[in-house]
Amino acid sequence: MRPHPRRSGLAAVALALVLGACAPLVREPAPAPGAPAYFPEGYYREALARGRPVFRVDPAESLVVIEVRRAGSLARLGHDHVVASHEVEGFIAPDESRADLYLALGRMAVDEAPLRAEAGFATQPTESDIEGTRANMLEKVLEAEKFPFAIVRVSRADANQGNTTLDVAITLHGATRTLRAPVQIDADATQMSVAGRLGFDQTDFGITPYSLLGGAIAVQNRVELRFRIRARRL
Repeated sequence: MRPHPRRSGLAAVALALVLGACAPLVREPAPAPGAPAYFPEGYYREALARGRPVFRVDPAESLVVIEVRRAGSLARLGHDHVVASHEVEGFIAPDESRADLYLALGRMAVDEAPLRAEAGFATQPTESDIEGTRANMLEKVLEAEKFPFAIVRVSRADANQGNTTLDVAITLHGATRTLRAPVQIDADATQMSVAGRLGFDQTDFGITPYSLLGGAIAVQNRVELRFRIRARRL
């Protein structure tokens, strides 16, 4: 997306994650990184060795989507955005009410047409706009070279009359915040699915929402995140 006198671009996040308005910049996708050095895979391997049920996230069947909407007095000149990860990795230990997940920010997709349609966004940015927006998001907003991952830890699940709420600790941009997320869980002995939605403010993670022209063109501080995590038992 490219800001100019007749049509501006906006920034939006990321997990969560904001995007920036941008000049065209075409890049190859970032190479797939390994897990974060501090990711507790060993915890789940030990639980599995003790005979505890452990499920591994299936990235091909999982999805995290962040919807970022425009703001400012000239918001009509900009775009809303959708950022998505199709490569969520991690483990779930249901008996411990624990899950640890991560996604590489450099592998996120921006403004995929089907996801924009699901979000109710009527327009579709050009490919050059998308690549420029993605570059600004990673370099200027999320500082992905310094903070390459979004980390998620679920530490507690509360069930009440068929409704389940999770404590979800999100680490992004060097800050960790714990949120409550109502979810729907479907599980059997071999697989499970967890779906839900939550919202958060970018400033909670030390992220300044992108803006231009003194805030006349900007993105809303509040972003909405929806997710579907599918996992198979090891």
